Amino acid sequence: MSEYKGIKGFQVQTRTEDPVPFAQAIENNPYAGAWSSGGNLNSDKSMHAMGGTYTAAFSAGGSNPSVTANHEQYNGTSWTEVADLNLARNQLAGTGTTPASLVFGGSVHPNNKNETEVWNGSAWTEVNNLNTARRLLNGGGTSTASLGFGGYTTTYVANTESWDGTSWTEVNDLNTARQGLGAAGISTAALGFGGAASPGNVGNTESWNGSSWTEVSDLGTGRRYAGSAGSVYTAALFFGGEDPPKSAKTESWDGSSWTEVADLAIARTGMAGGGAGTFTQALASGGELVPGNTNATEEWTFSGIQPTDPAAAYADAIVGDFYYNSSTGQFKNVFTGVGSWSSGGSLNSSRRGAYSSGSTPSGLVSGGFPGSPPSGTAITESYNGTSFTEVADLNTARGSPPSGFGASNTAAIATTGSTTRPGTGMPGAVESWNGSSWTEVAERNTNTSQHGAGGTSTNGMAFGGFGPPPGFSHTGAAETWNGSSWTEVSDLNTAGRTTGSSNGTTTAMLAMGRFPISGNTESWDGSSWTEVADLNTARFAGGGFGIYTSALMAGGDSDPPQRANTEQWDGTSWTEIADIATARGAVAGGGTVTEGFIAGGYSGSYVSITEEWEVPDFTIKTVTTS
Repeated sequence: MSEYKGIKGFQVQTRTEDPVPFAQAIENNPYAGAWSSGGNLNSDKSMHAMGGTYTAAFSAGGSNPSVTANHEQYNGTSWTEVADLNLARNQLAGTGTTPASLVFGGSVHPNNKNETEVWNGSAWTEVNNLNTARRLLNGGGTSTASLGFGGYTTTYVANTESWDGTSWTEVNDLNTARQGLGAAGISTAALGFGGAASPGNVGNTESWNGSSWTEVSDLGTGRRYAGSAGSVYTAALFFGGEDPPKSAKTESWDGSSWTEVADLAIARTGMAGGGAGTFTQALASGGELVPGNTNATEEWTFSGIQPTDPAAAYADAIVGDFYYNSSTGQFKNVFTGVGSWSSGGSLNSSRRGAYSSGSTPSGLVSGGFPGSPPSGTAITESYNGTSFTEVADLNTARGSPPSGFGASNTAAIATTGSTTRPGTGMPGAVESWNGSSWTEVAERNTNTSQHGAGGTSTNGMAFGGFGPPPGFSHTGAAETWNGSSWTEVSDLNTAGRTTGSSNGTTTAMLAMGRFPISGNTESWDGSSWTEVADLNTARFAGGGFGIYTSALMAGGDSDPPQRANTEQWDGTSWTEIADIATARGAVAGGGTVTEGFIAGGYSGSYVSITEEWEVPDFTIKTVTTS
């Protein structure tokens, strides 16, 4: 007997339009929002404490330009002066609301302060002090339950203290000691981000679970003395600050990553400790314009949707879906997103063998060899996803494909290299980039050029290469970088130069391809290298992306020819995917398996071409029914 399903078939859903990534459904910017002018503070000031909400905020203390006890409250339209603090000071932190506020710490030059004051709606009362006197700290919570963390004594500190309405208790420290950081959340679930640490600004973000801090995804641009807002640790805003110089940048946190959104109208630093509002509605008030303070207030209003929000009226795209589009008369399937390369903004200076860090839209390309005779260059260019801008040069001109590492265009390391090709004239200098200038830092133990390198500016590796002088032979030497010094670790199993690398860490890295020409791939687990599956196309000096379990190798050189191959690593094996448009070797670039860039290189001549890699959320294919 035939079954009904066998006779009638199965039902196919009908849609009038194809699904779209709902986070992209709002044109141009899924985190759509804008700053607009609000009522000005009554006095110009910076480094003050703030708290409260978008329509009911307070500002206490600060500099105008000397320390002040001034206290003002905002009603959504204008600021009104109310009773002053008992102790005039700046660089303090604030939490709570307009009827019940808390301020703590700060400075009266040259002394740090530990004083804590509580506002009851009409007056400030001094209560029990912080255990550690400090300035430029931050925190989150209420007048009866707050967290205070970070700051500066005679050095950057990681101290965290918890306020229970009566006294402060020291709890577990931040992982990264710093000052001038942003904050969001409450005493049991908070977020600390950005700030200044040794040797410069950081983008580190840490999440507090009530007992300890955990490092999560970094800011796109590390900076200090910025404003922040957020009532919960899963949704925050970070705006202004010093890049340096002073910045108007705004970034939004969705609980897993930061996204750059609309800039402030007025670039400013010296923003408040504490914050007023949430990631959807916030205030930026006061600050320093360098020189001079401002009383300007800007109001942030969010009008977009976060990727974590429900899809609302937008059709969800579920991989595996089969449906009929009644508007086009086609049957369609939803597949996993397929990556592709597209043209990006070209370098201002054509070159090969440059150092690189970051991804699109926050990449950095420095040094390299711009032509014949093959002498190194010091030129550094910053990429914003559209165009490259020349910034401060390296102190020592050089190149060394494909060396250098860092998470963004504001924090990078240029490792050892050579002033001429193929590898002679090898200065031992290592330089650190803080977003505005290069500083020479600790030299490597083994001076090499054309080595592989990956990681962040405080957690990276260099391995393999050519050298050191006077022998100039291939080496498998490997070293880890902790932000201040280099440590020799186990060598690669196969010595070679111009090795591609992932953007890993000191405990997880992938080395891929090398010269003498090989597809050799090795995985680092923090103590030793293990040979894993080879690239399908043997080559060297290609662009490396991703992490040790999920990576890309793009382009490269087979001496000759140059290669256009892109291969993807899934933790076990390599698969060939979309080619780059221009075959080339000795490229600069970086990113992840879903987003990245390659720039410059050699393709029979020195090139400035940039290509960007992107993997969409999904791909829709029309089903052929005939």
